[in-house]
Amino acid sequence: MIAVMDSTTKKVDIVSGTRYSRGGGVAGWDTYRKLTSCGANFLAKFLLATGGASDLTGSFRLYERYALEQILPQVKQKGYAFQMEIIVRAHKSGMKIGDVPITFVDRIYGESKLGANEIVMYLKGLLQLFFTT
Repeated sequence: MIAVMDSTTKKVDIVSGTRYSRGGGVAGWDTYRKLTSCGANFLAKFLLATGGASDLTGSFRLYERYALEQILPQVKQKGYAFQMEIIVRAHKSGMKIGDVPITFVDRIYGESKLGANEIVMYLKGLLQLFFTT
Protein backbone atom coordinates (compact mmCIF):
# COMPACT_ATOMS: atom_id res chain seq x y z
CA MET A 1 0.00 0.00 0.00
CA ILE A 2 1.11 3.54 -0.67
CA ALA A 3 1.38 5.73 2.43
CA VAL A 4 0.16 9.27 1.90
CA MET A 5 1.95 11.66 4.18
CA ASP A 6 -0.66 13.64 6.04
CA SER A 7 -1.81 13.96 9.62
CA THR A 8 -3.26 10.44 9.61
CA THR A 9 -0.68 8.70 7.35
CA LYS A 10 -3.37 6.58 5.75
CA LYS A 11 -2.75 3.77 3.27
CA VAL A 12 -4.22 4.22 -0.20
CA ASP A 13 -4.34 2.43 -3.56
CA ILE A 14 -4.03 5.58 -5.68
CA VAL A 15 -2.34 8.87 -4.91
CA SER A 16 -3.56 11.78 -7.00
CA GLY A 17 -1.60 15.01 -7.25
CA THR A 18 -4.13 17.79 -6.83
CA ARG A 19 -4.10 21.41 -7.85
CA TYR A 20 -7.30 22.02 -5.87
CA SER A 21 -6.40 21.56 -2.22
CA ARG A 22 -4.48 23.71 0.21
CA GLY A 23 -0.87 23.87 -0.92
CA GLY A 24 -1.69 23.05 -4.54
CA GLY A 25 -2.11 25.33 -7.52
CA VAL A 26 -1.14 26.21 -11.06
CA ALA A 27 1.46 28.58 -12.50
CA GLY A 28 1.43 30.14 -15.94
CA TRP A 29 -2.24 29.60 -16.81
CA ASP A 30 -4.48 32.35 -18.07
CA THR A 31 -7.93 32.97 -16.59
CA TYR A 32 -9.71 30.99 -19.33
CA ARG A 33 -7.62 27.88 -18.65
CA LYS A 34 -8.12 28.16 -14.89
CA LEU A 35 -11.89 28.56 -15.25
CA THR A 36 -12.11 25.68 -17.70
CA SER A 37 -10.18 23.36 -15.40
CA CYS A 38 -12.07 24.39 -12.26
CA GLY A 39 -15.39 24.08 -14.08
CA ALA A 40 -14.55 20.62 -15.41
CA ASN A 41 -13.56 19.39 -11.95
CA PHE A 42 -16.64 20.94 -10.33
CA LEU A 43 -18.97 19.24 -12.83
CA ALA A 44 -17.26 15.88 -12.38
CA LYS A 45 -17.36 16.03 -8.56
CA PHE A 46 -21.02 17.10 -8.69
CA LEU A 47 -22.15 14.36 -11.09
CA LEU A 48 -19.88 11.41 -10.24
CA ALA A 49 -19.03 9.32 -7.19
CA THR A 50 -15.34 10.06 -6.76
CA GLY A 51 -14.51 9.12 -3.19
CA GLY A 52 -13.48 12.65 -2.34
CA ALA A 53 -10.74 12.98 -4.97
CA SER A 54 -10.37 16.69 -5.71
CA ASP A 55 -8.54 16.75 -9.07
CA LEU A 56 -10.28 14.46 -11.52
CA THR A 57 -8.76 15.74 -14.74
CA GLY A 58 -5.15 15.73 -13.59
CA SER A 59 -2.86 12.91 -14.56
CA PHE A 60 -0.10 13.25 -11.98
CA ARG A 61 -0.84 10.03 -10.12
CA LEU A 62 0.78 7.06 -8.44
CA TYR A 63 -0.96 3.68 -8.63
CA GLU A 64 -0.51 0.38 -6.91
CA ARG A 65 0.02 -2.16 -9.68
CA TYR A 66 -3.02 -4.25 -8.77
CA ALA A 67 -5.20 -1.13 -8.98
CA LEU A 68 -4.27 -0.57 -12.62
CA GLU A 69 -4.57 -4.26 -13.42
CA GLN A 70 -8.11 -4.25 -12.05
CA ILE A 71 -9.32 -0.92 -13.45
CA LEU A 72 -7.73 -0.52 -16.89
CA PRO A 73 -9.59 -3.42 -18.56
CA GLN A 74 -12.88 -1.64 -17.68
CA VAL A 75 -11.92 1.82 -18.98
CA LYS A 76 -13.60 3.02 -22.16
CA GLN A 77 -13.03 6.78 -22.12
CA LYS A 78 -10.25 8.82 -23.75
CA GLY A 79 -8.74 12.22 -23.05
CA TYR A 80 -9.65 13.97 -19.80
CA ALA A 81 -12.60 11.61 -19.29
CA PHE A 82 -10.08 8.75 -19.09
CA GLN A 83 -8.62 10.29 -15.95
CA MET A 84 -12.09 10.68 -14.41
CA GLU A 85 -13.13 7.16 -15.25
CA ILE A 86 -10.12 5.66 -13.49
CA ILE A 87 -11.00 7.48 -10.25
CA VAL A 88 -14.72 6.66 -10.51
CA ARG A 89 -14.07 2.97 -11.13
CA ALA A 90 -11.45 2.80 -8.38
CA HIS A 91 -13.88 4.34 -5.90
CA LYS A 92 -16.67 2.02 -7.04
CA SER A 93 -14.31 -0.95 -6.51
CA GLY A 94 -13.68 0.13 -2.93
CA MET A 95 -10.15 1.38 -3.51
CA LYS A 96 -8.80 4.18 -1.35
CA ILE A 97 -7.73 7.38 -3.09
CA GLY A 98 -5.48 9.97 -1.48
CA ASP A 99 -4.70 13.51 -2.58
CA VAL A 100 -1.39 15.31 -2.26
CA PRO A 101 -1.05 18.97 -3.24
CA ILE A 102 1.00 19.81 -6.33
CA THR A 103 1.76 23.00 -8.20
CA PHE A 104 1.27 22.44 -11.91
CA VAL A 105 3.58 24.60 -14.00
CA ASP A 106 2.49 25.31 -17.55
CA ARG A 107 4.62 23.85 -20.29
CA ILE A 108 7.51 25.82 -21.72
CA TYR A 109 7.55 24.07 -25.11
CA GLY A 110 4.61 23.00 -27.22
CA GLU A 111 0.98 23.89 -26.81
CA SER A 112 -1.91 22.61 -24.76
CA LYS A 113 -4.22 20.16 -26.50
CA LEU A 114 -7.19 21.76 -24.72
CA GLY A 115 -9.49 22.98 -27.46
CA ALA A 116 -13.15 22.77 -28.39
CA ASN A 117 -12.82 19.13 -29.46
CA GLU A 118 -11.29 18.11 -26.10
CA ILE A 119 -14.03 19.95 -24.21
CA VAL A 120 -16.77 18.19 -26.23
CA MET A 121 -15.08 14.80 -25.67
CA TYR A 122 -14.86 15.57 -21.94
CA LEU A 123 -18.57 16.47 -21.70
CA LYS A 124 -19.60 13.34 -23.64
CA GLY A 125 -17.39 11.19 -21.40
CA LEU A 126 -18.76 12.85 -18.27
CA LEU A 127 -22.35 12.13 -19.30
CA GLN A 128 -21.52 8.54 -20.26
CA LEU A 129 -19.91 7.97 -16.86
CA PHE A 130 -22.87 9.61 -15.10
CA PHE A 131 -25.35 7.30 -16.80
CA THR A 132 -23.30 4.09 -16.75
CA THR A 133 -21.41 3.99 -13.44
